Amino acid sequence: MGGGAPGRSVEQGGFLLFLALVSLALLAVVLPFAKPLLWAMLGAIMFQPLYRWFLARRPEKPSQAALASLIVILFAVVLPALWIGSAVVDEAAGLFLAFRDGDVDVAAYFQQVFGALPANIQASLERAGFGDFGAVQERASAFIQASLGLIATQAIAIGGSVFGFVLGFGIALYAGFFLLRDGRAIGEAILSALPMERGVAERLAERFLTIVRATIKGSVVVGIVQGALGAITFWIVGIPSVLLLGVIMAIASLLPALGPAIVWVPAAIYLLATGALWQGVVVIVSGVAVIGMADNVLRPILVGRDTGIPDWLILVTTLGGIALMGLSGIVVGPLICGLFLAAWGIFAEQRAAA
Repeated sequence: MGGGAPGRSVEQGGFLLFLALVSLALLAVVLPFAKPLLWAMLGAIMFQPLYRWFLARRPEKPSQAALASLIVILFAVVLPALWIGSAVVDEAAGLFLAFRDGDVDVAAYFQQVFGALPANIQASLERAGFGDFGAVQERASAFIQASLGLIATQAIAIGGSVFGFVLGFGIALYAGFFLLRDGRAIGEAILSALPMERGVAERLAERFLTIVRATIKGSVVVGIVQGALGAITFWIVGIPSVLLLGVIMAIASLLPALGPAIVWVPAAIYLLATGALWQGVVVIVSGVAVIGMADNVLRPILVGRDTGIPDWLILVTTLGGIALMGLSGIVVGPLICGLFLAAWGIFAEQRAAA
């Protein structure tokens, strides 16, 4: 009997080692498709109510309900997003070539705006080194070409691996079908298998779902709405490359306080300075009364409750996530931050209780 316990301990240790190794091996195998699987999981979480709606009308046909949900997601969300992305890349590439070939004269635009400013502001700008139009041309062109070139480079990278993109897209759709249909059962199995107390696992799972929904609804959806409103405004006043500017505004909506104003304020200043008075007024009115208010109106309706993450942490983790993972980081950054705060909060509660 005395030797049984050490033997069982060694066997248990060996099994845990095997479990860790096989888990790491599986992670290495699926890592190339981590992003498609991530978006499939996020889509399954966000569109679970749609699946439940179809399932209520076909109670004995979960596969048909999942397939119908996937078709709606494909035609209502995915394909329009791909079309807009393609159009944005085309506009970015066109602007990049225009700046590279000198077809766009930034100095002339700046000189028009500069000349319309009051004399005291002109003097302040000259003292700050912004009165030299040639230098402004060089700085602005370098910055814009670098930004647009980054978009073009990403497009070439995607286009150069069409097979990989199509394969990842297919995996996301295929995994999304099963996650829609079996998501709750999979989640329950994961919670049961986690090596932690059931109550802690459930609290972390609830936190996970809350942050995913809040991030997508509160950041992605609101950003898309603000970007779309900005693109429509620019189209009305005749500003070119509206899709590209709309996407930039959607990304800028992640920034607290300033947000889309980073884009529409300079556009309004330029329009007013160049004599396009009604166009500039339209941009200002739309920016303040429509685009700016969209966040205040939509975010409480869509999110419903706070994520519990400070605004500055959301900003830092979102930008850090984008730098690390691209667009996926918009969700992954705040999600990791939220789970970090939740886990340490639970640890502090347990330590205080002990």
